[in-house]
Amino acid sequence: MKPRRASASQSMLNGAMILTISMALVKVIGFFYKMPLNNIFLMEGRGVFNSAFNLYSPVYAIAITGLPIAVARMVSERVALGKFRDVREIQKVAHRLFLFVGVAGLLVLLALAYPYAVFYCTRGVLALPAILAIAPAIFFCCAMSIYRGYYEGLRNMIPTAVSQVLEALCKLILGIFLASLCMRLGAAEYKRSGTVFGQSAASEAAANSLLYPWAAAASIIGITLGTVVGLVYLVLRHKIRGDGITREQLVNSAPAEPRKKLRHEMITIAIPMVLSSVVLNLTNLIDTTNVQRILINLVANHSDVIERIYADAFRLAGTEKDGQASYISGIYGAMLDFRTLIPTIVTALGVSALPAISAAWALKDKGSVQRTINSVIRISLMISLPAGFGMAVLYREIPMLFFEKSNPGMTEHAAPILLMFALSTALMSVSAPITNLLQGIGRTDVPVKSLLVGAVVKIASNFILVGNPEINILGAPIGSILCYVAIVTINLGVLLKVSRVKLHLTTVLWKPLFCSGISAAAAWAAKGLMQLFAAKAGVDGRLLQLLVMAAAIGAAVLVYAISMLLTHAVTEEDLEMLPKGKKIGKTLAKYGLLG
Repeated sequence: MKPRRASASQSMLNGAMILTISMALVKVIGFFYKMPLNNIFLMEGRGVFNSAFNLYSPVYAIAITGLPIAVARMVSERVALGKFRDVREIQKVAHRLFLFVGVAGLLVLLALAYPYAVFYCTRGVLALPAILAIAPAIFFCCAMSIYRGYYEGLRNMIPTAVSQVLEALCKLILGIFLASLCMRLGAAEYKRSGTVFGQSAASEAAANSLLYPWAAAASIIGITLGTVVGLVYLVLRHKIRGDGITREQLVNSAPAEPRKKLRHEMITIAIPMVLSSVVLNLTNLIDTTNVQRILINLVANHSDVIERIYADAFRLAGTEKDGQASYISGIYGAMLDFRTLIPTIVTALGVSALPAISAAWALKDKGSVQRTINSVIRISLMISLPAGFGMAVLYREIPMLFFEKSNPGMTEHAAPILLMFALSTALMSVSAPITNLLQGIGRTDVPVKSLLVGAVVKIASNFILVGNPEINILGAPIGSILCYVAIVTINLGVLLKVSRVKLHLTTVLWKPLFCSGISAAAAWAAKGLMQLFAAKAGVDGRLLQLLVMAAAIGAAVLVYAISMLLTHAVTEEDLEMLPKGKKIGKTLAKYGLLG
């Protein structure tokens, strides 16, 4: 039977564009969610917020990583071979498996909540409400991932994209509202009775210290409610609009394979991915809890060094000794938002590429495999290299603009962390798409092995670097970079060897790197000129930072776009991702500006 596609399918780059736009919107919404929270409960509360996420993230990722990817891969392969009855059966099998996994994940998180809070969180049992608030989100995320994996396998990325944006919007609105309400109620109670939700507070600083963990928990309730909204949308969409598979395609399809066989295949594909997720997320959990324990020990045993380094920041924030470790952890967590900004958006390329390369691999279409691998890595670098370099140019202005007003004294300690993350953005961004490509060609075992190596590197560097009181939290980003170097080197090497694909280094790496360097130089020059202009005009404060960032970003984008066209680094295929891309491509081709 001739291979066919479901009617709703999209090309890899079209799907990638849809997911990239949605992820960019999600990150912007997330930014407007977390930035106000930093002002509401400051870095001390942010440390508690991070503690809850540090436990939730690994359990969540383990629960939803393997099966959605297995579903997407199985669906895409069957669609490529015209086995549409199998596709429908795969969805039914997935529903039952995901129900079990979602309940199991919820129970695991509830079981771990108390011991984790007591033994590993910087604020101890005060972090427990935040952990309990986020626990139900695991079940709803598992239910959502059934539909997302299914539609992604059909190469229809719209349901995933819309559900992500709805989830983020709900998180933004409800999270900020509930956190603000919690702070107001707690402050009013302290003024009336000198207590915060029943706990006595000796001073206003002590009252705030008790109140921040509750505000963090309130904000996290918004996240859980967001997952409910996302799930409701996907269920309703599937009931109303279906999956795009026509009756004719079902009638002409071969009989479906037995559910038992499909379930066995799904679990077989998922297990290596789950193991990979277990290794990655347990490493992250060990990493974050390890960092928190080291910080607690540093505050307890090297208080003279820590107070010397952070004296001004502690004084300006009104941070008492029992909140110092949480404050330092909060700074690191705030910078993690910027570290994950571009890699999260680039992840969309890998998600969209997985069904495409799975189908090409199943059909033994070597040309499509070659094009897909080169295209995914090239576009990942085209996005992440200039973004990372631009962030490096503005490494002081970013924390100063977004944090310094509510957290005075923080910039001095946040800026070096952000600089290290910025310079390694491309390395971190390309990691997930390469992992997806390996999964698409059936080498799901490789990420597990590379992650084990990276885990050893990360944990060892924490003990050596973070454990040094003079370095303390600055050692954490260094360890992350070394970890990603190991992972990407191993994964990329195996991917190229197994697929027998050769990277076109000139177009994949050297041109984006060259153009990114030029754009960074333009950003640096624009930044300097704007600072001189502002000094003469008497502009300072937040307005100055906004003007500097606007000038630097504008110059970088303009120079990067021009240099990419002049070096023929942009192809006609790239422009097809954009609205009216074909028309733009014809115009640029007429002037010889396309590669």
